[in-house]
Amino acid sequence: MADDQLFARFGKTSEPGEVLFREGEHGEEMYVLQEGAIRITKAVKGEEKTLALLGPGEFFGEMAILNAKPRTATAVVEQQAKVLVLGAKAFERMVVSNAEIAVRLIKRLARRLDSANELIEVLMHRDPKARVILGLSREAQFLGQPQDDGSVVVPLTEAELAEQVGLSESETVEVLKRLRRLQIVDPATTDSIVVRDVSRLDEFYEFLEMREKFGDG
Repeated sequence: MADDQLFARFGKTSEPGEVLFREGEHGEEMYVLQEGAIRITKAVKGEEKTLALLGPGEFFGEMAILNAKPRTATAVVEQQAKVLVLGAKAFERMVVSNAEIAVRLIKRLARRLDSANELIEVLMHRDPKARVILGLSREAQFLGQPQDDGSVVVPLTEAELAEQVGLSESETVEVLKRLRRLQIVDPATTDSIVVRDVSRLDEFYEFLEMREKFGDG
């Protein structure tokens, strides 16, 4: 079935700020994002933490219909979005009849597991520098927009990155200032952070890990 036919049957357009579902709710639908952006958040110690910012082609909310358990996160429209809303039976028919969708689901679930494990690794770090660097590297991998000059644009503000890595905005800004002095990142814009060279970012993280393990000598 063509995309326009799918949208005519299952689609809806949602405006920024609209909550598609909330953490703890019982879910009977999953979503496929065709256009726009969706922010996935989770309450941690009474505060909403951003888990992911999803773009076109992503699907979300599937766990509620796969395991019949309450939603584990909240989905909020970040940019005007066109989504397909699929009930359990429609989703099952799509998976059974389309091997490509089934493979994509398996890969997506594996990526989600990797992402969750990486987020746990970020939050376990006591060193603010390591948290910011590992968190920024993670977002560059999953959300980054590669540029012709080799840099990667990460569509997060400094405040959003701080929220993700569990630090105050001031702590996060101080680490980003150091990365700018090292010419690893460029000054943040109002809605993104530019990583000049992701490999250098990863190398700096490895340096911090070695220093923590062996000390300064």
